[in-house]
Amino acid sequence: MNSNFRVLRFVTGSISLYLLISVAGTLMGFEWMPFRRVNLISDIVFTDSANRVIDITDKPDSNLVIIEDLPDKDFDLYKKGRIITGFKTDTTQSSLNHFLQKLYELKTGQKQKVRIAYFGDSMIEGDLLTQTVRKLLQQAFGGSGVGFVPITSQVSKFRQTVSHNYSGGWQDENFKNAKTNKLYFSGHLFRSNGDWVQMTDQTITDSAAVVEKNLLCGNAPGSASITVNGRQQNINATRLLNRIPLVTDHNKNIRLTVSNSALPVYGISFESPYGVFVDNFSFRGITGIEFARIDSLFMEAIDSENPYDLIIFQYGVNLLFRPNDRNFNWYGKAMLPIVKKFRNCFDKTDFLVVSTADRAFRYGGEYKSAVGIDSLVKIQAMVAYETGSAFYNQFASMGGTNSIVDWAKRNPSLANKDYVHPNHRGAEVLGTYLYEAIMHEYQKYIRTRK
Repeated sequence: MNSNFRVLRFVTGSISLYLLISVAGTLMGFEWMPFRRVNLISDIVFTDSANRVIDITDKPDSNLVIIEDLPDKDFDLYKKGRIITGFKTDTTQSSLNHFLQKLYELKTGQKQKVRIAYFGDSMIEGDLLTQTVRKLLQQAFGGSGVGFVPITSQVSKFRQTVSHNYSGGWQDENFKNAKTNKLYFSGHLFRSNGDWVQMTDQTITDSAAVVEKNLLCGNAPGSASITVNGRQQNINATRLLNRIPLVTDHNKNIRLTVSNSALPVYGISFESPYGVFVDNFSFRGITGIEFARIDSLFMEAIDSENPYDLIIFQYGVNLLFRPNDRNFNWYGKAMLPIVKKFRNCFDKTDFLVVSTADRAFRYGGEYKSAVGIDSLVKIQAMVAYETGSAFYNQFASMGGTNSIVDWAKRNPSLANKDYVHPNHRGAEVLGTYLYEAIMHEYQKYIRTRK
């Protein structure tokens, strides 16, 4: 039998089977989790299911989070937009006090580094949003440099804050294909036997600025050969995480070649000798639960060699992939131990949970916010509350219900017509809102010092 015909018959048969199951499931009301992701008619059939009123407590798990009615806590503060809350009833008290103290010390003359790790999905891909937060914080408190950049990236041509080129032989182990528990916070680990990468930091505009370029890598037996800007050198990477100084000068460019495939390589960091630095750790399509696989000892090594003063988690939009989902208790169960693990490994670090932004589906012929988005935001707030983290409601900060639709319709638009992703202009707005919320907390902190 002709091989092309066999392929055609297989594809046709598979689509027909999925279509049959999709129609049967919609008409008869049955569900099975493996097929919920492949319902071929979920986006065009809304007559009954989209208008069906589903109680948010459907199949509830009341043991997920116990919100204690404490006199100094107000959980409902999570509903407010454009503020950071530690759920304190006394809203004159600041949250993120360790981080704010470090900012204050930097502002008042202590030459130190204040680092932020910003975790997210495609909402911050290409350094969107984070580039605005970085720029504004560096303008306010000092510092220059884009921070951490992974060796390769699928958005290297899209990202504006780094000019980024590399050879094609790098091996990329990541959340999608790796079995190792020592992936870096980027979700990647790279190996090479002679491949190169070249980067230029596009955020530094002062030609007199001093830039430290450091290689972040794992450990390997013996010495590893690298070439930095044409000069070969051997390095000994003996720790679980190694921060290897490459060169410190006024040059914004660096070219690196690695000639040892046993050496796990993560990326290069660009930093001035002191100031604020924001590392963008975006990974498309994830929800945050992928970090359950990262080894605690490796996290503690990161805390030792490359510590952070603030860790931010922004996830959620990839949980809203089905238009009628309203119950996200399972996600709360999954994220609670992950955030707790981070908090144990980074015991001096402040944590901020940023909720999902708005996203829309077609209901009754027009785009509207996902019907379960309020439920998801509440679950994310519960995770923050339960773990002693601060919370920022990105959904409310955008404008709440149907804000992504409004943003996409504006002229000029602030969001793409996929009704999921803010564009560059929208991401800059969101970054500015978050910066203003941080500065509001900073002003509260300053007042308490007087």
